[in-house]
Amino acid sequence: MRFVKTFLFLLGLAQARLVVENWDITYVTTNRGLDQPAKRGIGVNNKLPLPVVEAEIGDTLVLNVRNSLDTVTSLHAHGILQRGTNYYDGVPMANGCPIAPGSNFTYEFVLEQSGTYWIHGHASEQNFEGLRTPLIVYDRNDPYPADKEHLFAVEDWWPISLQESLKLLQMPDGRGTPYAYPPQTLINGEFAKLTKPLYFEPGLTYRIRLVSMMSLPLWEFAIDSHELYIVEVDGVLTKPKAVDVVRMAPAQRVSVLVKAKNSIAANYEYHITVLDDYVVPIPGVYPSHFDGKVVYSPDASTDIVQTIPSEPFDDLSIESLDREPLLCADRSLFLNLTYGFTAKDIPSESINLISYRDSLVPAIFSALTTGERAINPVTYGPQTNTEVVKLNEVIELLFWCPTELAHPMHLHGHVFQVIETGYVNDTTGNSRRRVPNSGFSPLKRDSVHVPQGQYVVVRFRANNLGVWNLHCHIDWHMGLGNNMLLVVGPREMQQSMRVPESVVEQCRIQDIMMSGNAAGHDAYNYSGAPDLPYLQAALPPALAAIQAGNSTS
Repeated sequence: MRFVKTFLFLLGLAQARLVVENWDITYVTTNRGLDQPAKRGIGVNNKLPLPVVEAEIGDTLVLNVRNSLDTVTSLHAHGILQRGTNYYDGVPMANGCPIAPGSNFTYEFVLEQSGTYWIHGHASEQNFEGLRTPLIVYDRNDPYPADKEHLFAVEDWWPISLQESLKLLQMPDGRGTPYAYPPQTLINGEFAKLTKPLYFEPGLTYRIRLVSMMSLPLWEFAIDSHELYIVEVDGVLTKPKAVDVVRMAPAQRVSVLVKAKNSIAANYEYHITVLDDYVVPIPGVYPSHFDGKVVYSPDASTDIVQTIPSEPFDDLSIESLDREPLLCADRSLFLNLTYGFTAKDIPSESINLISYRDSLVPAIFSALTTGERAINPVTYGPQTNTEVVKLNEVIELLFWCPTELAHPMHLHGHVFQVIETGYVNDTTGNSRRRVPNSGFSPLKRDSVHVPQGQYVVVRFRANNLGVWNLHCHIDWHMGLGNNMLLVVGPREMQQSMRVPESVVEQCRIQDIMMSGNAAGHDAYNYSGAPDLPYLQAALPPALAAIQAGNSTS
């Protein structure tokens, strides 16, 4: 038996390989083929879109990065847990320092998970400017084999930059809006109106991978007269769940299996619908419909269905394939996803009215260099809204969204069970839905959509050492402060984690401190640390007057 196990282990090593990507991150001025003005985006090797990255489970992904921008950059492999390689998670001033302009850096980590992921910029939300692409990790032993695959990566492209958008959103009294410069939709890097056909062969099974690289809106996918079977959510395999439509929030991924019909007598249509669920309706933009053909035969007529299905994604009705039961929480964190206003009536996003700001020392170095003080959340600075978590502690997160703004919340380094939803203003409990306490394996994912006026409860086991971000994946919201840190097992980090010299070098060439607390000091001295933008939850006077006027008219 020992010989067999050793042989299989060596066979796995023989099949694993290096997957090397050489990326020169550059500016690219383009309109992406859309009917809107060109702007300066961020691409790779002077091109947009970025190449899709494909590998197999067990491979080592090597991203050789050259930063040819005039500002810092970084890359985050979204959904990859980075177990043992927290310093490659790509969040500046959390897991290390950003990549300096004109310098080189290499991310290198083993792909221990199969599934559908994506890679995007995490410095200054450069995802918004085009620095994003799918990452597909295949498994030769996938329990859901398919004959062929299709990929739909959907993104929005705005004619103004993220910084221009944020300036509008931060106008006093909340008067600014970027919607005067509406975006368009791209599917697999091309104008969504130029949808390409899917070619189906009778009797075959197709896996369709859906990746939401959106900065803001929701979108849906459906195929007329074909049932979709959900088999993967955010990289986690699920028990098959039949649906007519899949709704996606920013950062989410879903794989569905589709069984082709046995006849070639008719062709059909697939639909991608961009929703106006929580954004300002703009004719032709929110909502908008993009239809493509599902071709069985070039000679067949197309069976047109008049009604396109639409429905929310039901996390609570889907079970994970691994049969893990509902976790029992050791403690619960209440997270109020709300916005507030500064004393000058400048709006800002927050979690519990704390609007995130970076510390002067990357949090990973504070965890590794402050000894016993690393277990005190204050060490990382109040403006980071840090929670220190024991290794293997089961944490329950209650996401509470009392405003008209929805939030797709993403946790780095872990997946969580989705266990309960409801409305925040429901005093009766009638809207409360919860997974069964036994005999059910709750869906696990890394990004959950929290609709406006609702709450969502998730649980996860903190079994991955490191500093991990928890934030809204709407680029505007994160840019305005909806972000916090979870530091898992700082004592164990100090015992086992060794940061590579290449990570240290990026800090050194930028004169960024690598020891001490949030201000770079020993003991409990925080002089010079970034200060909080103190927020008021109430409406500023101008908006309060408008609201009062509306209520009396």
